[in-house]
Amino acid sequence: MAQAGALTFLGLCGSLREGSYNKAALRAAGELAPPDVRIETFDLAPIPPYNDDVRAQGYPGVVQALRARIMAADAVLFVTPEYNYSVPGVLKNAIDWGSRPPEQPFDGKPAAIIGASGGMLGTARAQYHLRQIGVFLNIHFLNRPEVMIAQAASKFDAQGRLTDEAARKLIGEQLVALAAWVRRLRA
Repeated sequence: MAQAGALTFLGLCGSLREGSYNKAALRAAGELAPPDVRIETFDLAPIPPYNDDVRAQGYPGVVQALRARIMAADAVLFVTPEYNYSVPGVLKNAIDWGSRPPEQPFDGKPAAIIGASGGMLGTARAQYHLRQIGVFLNIHFLNRPEVMIAQAASKFDAQGRLTDEAARKLIGEQLVALAAWVRRLRA
């Protein structure tokens, strides 16, 4: 049973690969969430490519479910790899489907970003592009702490557990800050 004042964050991972560092980072967030926060996830794999002709005939069921989950969540936790210096297509596609009228569910939604990559910048470019997308959608991104897990191969074990204590600490701090951000925006 959820405790009074408990919050639900919807985790959206931009990587479809089961063994991805970003899926592992999302699992770590679930482990590190404060007691008053529950992280739920939504699998983006079944979402079809965005097509406004399809949308005009009615949202596909999986898209309706995504939109409802975004609306119901207290905040969105985006977990994104970086592909070609930007947001992966699967995540952008989900955002495109989710952001269409009526009742654009990202409007005014608090959010945070986590990213893991093999490179030195730890998804910095993708995260900044995601923030740019969020401006148009009126997403209220938490500014800090930022979680950019660089050189991810050295930060996760063979079972996909985040072993880097500094990254674990940052994720925990980010989730506490996101919970405070949600409550501040509601005040």
